[in-house]
Amino acid sequence: MRYAEFRDSIVEALRANPRGLNWKDLKAQAHLPYSRPCPEWTKRLERENGLLRQGGAGRAKLWRLDVPDSQ
Repeated sequence: MRYAEFRDSIVEALRANPRGLNWKDLKAQAHLPYSRPCPEWTKRLERENGLLRQGGAGRAKLWRLDVPDSQ
């Protein structure tokens, strides 16, 4: 899987779930083959697509897109 495929899968899944998803749920919904997200790709998503990762339940981080409420 290339970065563009990873990015598109993540963005699509998070747009469908504006409240966010943890990695386990995101991985399942987007059919990602990785046990853990690539740190370089994750940082790139933060810069380019407004990805936010915030504390969730336990150690899990909640992934969501930083988009205005009007969208």
